[in-house]
Amino acid sequence: DLSRGPAMGREEAARAVLAGAGVAEELVESGGVDLLVVGDMGIANTTPASALISALTGRPPEETTGRGTGIDEETLNLKVRVVREALDLHRPDPGDPLGVLAAVGGLEHAAIAGVVLMGAACGIPVVLDGVVSNSAALVAHALAPDSVGYVVAGHLSAEPGARISLNYLGLDPLLDLGMRLGEGTGGLLAVPLVQAAARTLGEMATLRDLGFG
Repeated sequence: DLSRGPAMGREEAARAVLAGAGVAEELVESGGVDLLVVGDMGIANTTPASALISALTGRPPEETTGRGTGIDEETLNLKVRVVREALDLHRPDPGDPLGVLAAVGGLEHAAIAGVVLMGAACGIPVVLDGVVSNSAALVAHALAPDSVGYVVAGHLSAEPGARISLNYLGLDPLLDLGMRLGEGTGGLLAVPLVQAAARTLGEMATLRDLGFG
């Protein structure tokens, strides 16, 4: 319960980041991988995502917390309260992103941050899915600001924290379909757009190529 104690130890958070980075490195080294897509699978992980977003952007829990799997108003109010209590308890310092992650994040957020960091280190674009991967990208950005240059926002989740995260990172989502499923679905839907853009940039003939101008 992140509202009563740290979500994990600092070393555990670091190991989770390295685990995600290791998976990405293995995929890249296996050959033939020129694009990574991240997603999550879990229940209640939008709560720590909201806490991470608030901690790293400075926005209040009332703005970063959404309905997740479709909770009612009473449960949403409880969720906001849990996020607020967690932030009040830990007072996470955005200048210490690993500390923020350990205090209010989850292992999946840490691992996805690791994938983003390794993708950037290898020069491989990383397509984000929903709010969980958005919050993880905030962690990666806080650890290594240049990593966001390799990040593509696959879509805009219906969760309010998603727009806040992407605006903070300076990313424009490729799709806006009101999705909140997670599991990489929105990111995968955006892959054909990324591939088409890359081929257009790299293969489309210009007027000069055709002998005009």
